[in-house]
Amino acid sequence: MGLANCWTPWVLGLLSLCLGTMLSGGVLGAGLPDIIDHVRPSVVAVGTFQPSGSPRQQFKGTGFVVGNGHLVVTNHHVVPSEIDEAKKEQLAVFSGRGRQARVHPAKVIADDPVHDLTLLYISVPLPALSLADGDGVREGTEIAFTGFPIGMALGLYPVTHRGIVSAISPMAPPQLGSRVLTAKMIRAMRDPYDVLQLDATAYPGNSGSPVYDQASGRVLGVINSVLIKETKEAVIEKPSGISYAIPVRFIHELLKQAPQ
Repeated sequence: MGLANCWTPWVLGLLSLCLGTMLSGGVLGAGLPDIIDHVRPSVVAVGTFQPSGSPRQQFKGTGFVVGNGHLVVTNHHVVPSEIDEAKKEQLAVFSGRGRQARVHPAKVIADDPVHDLTLLYISVPLPALSLADGDGVREGTEIAFTGFPIGMALGLYPVTHRGIVSAISPMAPPQLGSRVLTAKMIRAMRDPYDVLQLDATAYPGNSGSPVYDQASGRVLGVINSVLIKETKEAVIEKPSGISYAIPVRFIHELLKQAPQ
């Protein structure tokens, strides 16, 4: 038997293993531009739509599609508390880019105000993102997040920022004087949980954006650029460029509330 024939089964086996790994991991091993191309169709704007309004759409934040393609995760504080049904206003998500954006009527099917998460349902399925395991996030992990900073002011064009998970720390500092305590901070301290601290800047419109692993595209958390910052940075006179995210384990818990 020649040397080439001797090595052929081994080479074929290695190629099969590599191909299987690529297929099972989805975009695992792709570069960041490919990861962004994979993530972007799943990122949506969240707001309201009113056919006779001017403007017809009002942007509130960002969301992203998970599960069977009918489910959208966003922040609880992004969803309007009141909808003017008399004027035919409706909760909606917006997919696509620029003038090609499409409107999808949405409804709330699960809610977690404590962790500032809400799950929406849309009737037309969109590409869904994969979620990481609940406890797999490590400090130093290279991440990116895609969303709509500053809302419609920049148009419906998803923007991506990248950085690392710089720390995993409690939502509220453990020792604060009564002078700076707020009702929101007191509630957070009664039910403490860790959040992801990121060395990348998020803006109010980024609330609800998916934070994902740069290597795999799997979701690690949800940007919360308002509520957590108010809690963790209350003693800072000029807020820093640090951003925060709610860990993915709370998304897993939220999905358990969805009707089967």
